[in-house]
Amino acid sequence: MALPPQFLDELRARTPLPAVIGRRVRLARSGRQWKGCCPFHGEKTPSFYVYDDHYHCFGCGVHGDAITFVMQSQGASFPEAVEQLAAEAGMQVPTPSPEAAEAERRRLDLAGVLDAAAASYQRRLFLPEGKAARDYLTNRGLSDETIHRYGLGWSGEGRGVIAADLAREGVTAEQLVDAGLMRRDDETGRVFDLFFNRVMFPIRDRRGRTISFGGRIMGDGQPKYLNGPETALFSKRRTLYGLDLAREAVRRGGTPGGTLVIVEGYMDVIALGQAGFEAAVAPLGTALTEEQLTELWRLSPAPVLCFDGDAAGARAAARAAELALPMLAPERTLRLISLPAGEDPDSLVRSHGARAFQSMLDGARPLAECLYDLLHEGMTDTSPEQRAAFRTRLEDAAKRIPDKALAGEYRSVLFDRFFASRRRDRGGPGSANRSGYHRSSLNQAAPHRAGPRPAADARAIAAERARILTAILLRHPALFHDVEHAYAGLELEPPLAQLRDAIAEWAIHAEVLDSEALMDHLDGFGLNTEVGKVLAGTPVPLPACASSAAMPAEAEEGWWHIFGFLNVDRLREEVDLARQDAARGLTGETERRLVALMSALNKVRTGDPDGSDVAAA
Repeated sequence: MALPPQFLDELRARTPLPAVIGRRVRLARSGRQWKGCCPFHGEKTPSFYVYDDHYHCFGCGVHGDAITFVMQSQGASFPEAVEQLAAEAGMQVPTPSPEAAEAERRRLDLAGVLDAAAASYQRRLFLPEGKAARDYLTNRGLSDETIHRYGLGWSGEGRGVIAADLAREGVTAEQLVDAGLMRRDDETGRVFDLFFNRVMFPIRDRRGRTISFGGRIMGDGQPKYLNGPETALFSKRRTLYGLDLAREAVRRGGTPGGTLVIVEGYMDVIALGQAGFEAAVAPLGTALTEEQLTELWRLSPAPVLCFDGDAAGARAAARAAELALPMLAPERTLRLISLPAGEDPDSLVRSHGARAFQSMLDGARPLAECLYDLLHEGMTDTSPEQRAAFRTRLEDAAKRIPDKALAGEYRSVLFDRFFASRRRDRGGPGSANRSGYHRSSLNQAAPHRAGPRPAADARAIAAERARILTAILLRHPALFHDVEHAYAGLELEPPLAQLRDAIAEWAIHAEVLDSEALMDHLDGFGLNTEVGKVLAGTPVPLPACASSAAMPAEAEEGWWHIFGFLNVDRLREEVDLARQDAARGLTGETERRLVALMSALNKVRTGDPDGSDVAAA
């Protein structure tokens, strides 16, 4: 069965090779690739390596792609393997027909036309007529080696140059139109050069095959940069400039060359490549697309988005973040850097050298840290209505992430920032760290506030309530992620604040939120004395909800009940959020949370005692 290479390339691109092979081979991460014991010969030491688009066994020499693996491991024929993988990828296998065969023949012809055009443009650049273009590239700091490496060329000044050059090789005007090098006037039927008086940039696919061109005009004409049109070979939304060279650089690894960076333009890619940052790519004059992000994640689990330090760069970063959210997974994320105002990667490495850009890369921030600022761009939060709108925006952003655990982590990061900013706006003591917890409280007491001191019994009751809240979490740490934002907003005395920080740090990395594991963690930090004081039954006995025998629902409701006496406004906010969650989708989890919060709020409203008021006695 003869199938178009374009279809097969798309099938391979949509097929995650480690997942296919992982059904039959136990794979483990090994740097940027995976490894395991070869399924085709008996071995005890793994020598079977899986890369983004192929596998190779260094023991027996077997190698191939996803289609080959299905054929070799299942004894399937080529058509059977293609049918199986296509079904899994949601693709329709093309039906062989005379029309399809003719289209494939024309596609192959177009590849030859583009190769011939690339050679013509490169040759003209080094003719006398190309001097102005060469001077332009030299003045931009490019060496001859870089010019040849990226295949840069010159279109010629007038129209008809490429048609005249390629006519000697039997290339027709119709083929030039199909290849995207000329265009046809719909009214007159005449054809015209698409590129003239331009420095030419070959656009290549991931395997290094020329599929189109971009051109930068010499002088003040418009548009400054022009890309070829969509053709049988070229799809703008699926292509990234510089991908072939970046792919090889990522495979080689190392720093700085192996860090995958997404920049905004041709010259940024080339300037970075010349400076040693060879894994640089750029979209083709448009915002990033889903297809391009998928291609990037095939090469790196955490590529770096680099944007110019101006308003347009900020908008581009926000669009990229919005696009990425529904595609994020624990093994797929982004990092971002924003260059100084007035700089782009090209100007930065030319003016300040490779070290300056490396320092930017070293400071790349995870998307989770940047998202808050991107969502806050252009918004104000000086009124309750504006804060509520922004809070809803944060909530909606986290919910766009399909992986529930990851969505919860993003929600935690976003709301830590939100509540920390509110504390700063209100002039709260200390300064919040990245997690929203007051590290200053570890070393010093809260600073004196102006105004009348609260009564001693009220302070004692508040301190006892904080102790009970901490005790509940020590006994039932599975509650932590549901209450951490509210817990982080409390002003605690140093011993309790120190425990809170330690619990928060542990909960970030713990696979299971288990009380015994938490106690071991705190003991390792020398906090067993503080834990003992919190869990002590004297001078005031802990309520039943803080005992290890309490059911999870009892502990959760009790926690919010006690918290409500410390901050009833925040408890109302949590109830409202729980109502919204339940309205979007009523599940056992959303219903449980809403019931616990409503019950706690009702108890606070009716003044049900929480057991802490005896502290005043």
